[in-house]
Amino acid sequence: MPDLEINSTPDVPLFTKTLSHSGMWSGRISRGKTLRLTDLEGGANVGLLLYHADVPSERYNLPDTLKTQHTFHLRHPYCLHSDMGRVLASITTDTVGWHDTVCGCSDAKLVAAKYGIKTYQTARNEFHRNGRDCFLLELAKWGLGQRDLVPNVNVFSKVIADEAGRLTFVREHSQPGSRVDLRFELDTIVVLNTCQHPLDPDSKYHPRHVRLEVFRTTPPASDDACRRSCPENERAFTNTENYHALRS
Repeated sequence: MPDLEINSTPDVPLFTKTLSHSGMWSGRISRGKTLRLTDLEGGANVGLLLYHADVPSERYNLPDTLKTQHTFHLRHPYCLHSDMGRVLASITTDTVGWHDTVCGCSDAKLVAAKYGIKTYQTARNEFHRNGRDCFLLELAKWGLGQRDLVPNVNVFSKVIADEAGRLTFVREHSQPGSRVDLRFELDTIVVLNTCQHPLDPDSKYHPRHVRLEVFRTTPPASDDACRRSCPENERAFTNTENYHALRS
């Protein structure tokens, strides 16, 4: 699939799409572009996976992302690291301040138990999707499959842990209009869906509307906040730049 086309006007999105009813989407977003995710209703969840477009065996790595930045969750000015020690994307704008990294996605069994079974044959467009199947459907478009599933980020969702390690989902964490900007440092296959968080206690099946926008982006400067947020991010940016230097 080709890169997203560039619009001639810098302030106008190159691409815009609104996802509703557990919508799913994937696309190749090149280095030098930013994906903006906007929670239109409040309470949204966006399951997100990232793969290096040139070599999809390189992908978002949860352990490296967390341990190098000494964190349990993501926010600005943190970065999403690949399993090759490079930066796939940087969080350059964030009005939410906490994005879950450890809870994964829903599957068919969980959705059926929480919300009941609704198939396309019986409910048409109101049928119940789950995060795992949505990921697999989008991954198949890129020649990827079940073995390529890795732990995902849950954008807009907050989960906290107590001293015993019990996880609790924080309701109403993301407000209407909340947004997150991901600046891509490598050409990246982005795979996402808007299925509800697996720990969301809401008994109603109600995935929220989310708007996607892609913009052109100014390259990060040497004093970029994401780059300078920790020494490990500085090294990961250097690894990323060396990769591009050898390809140019």
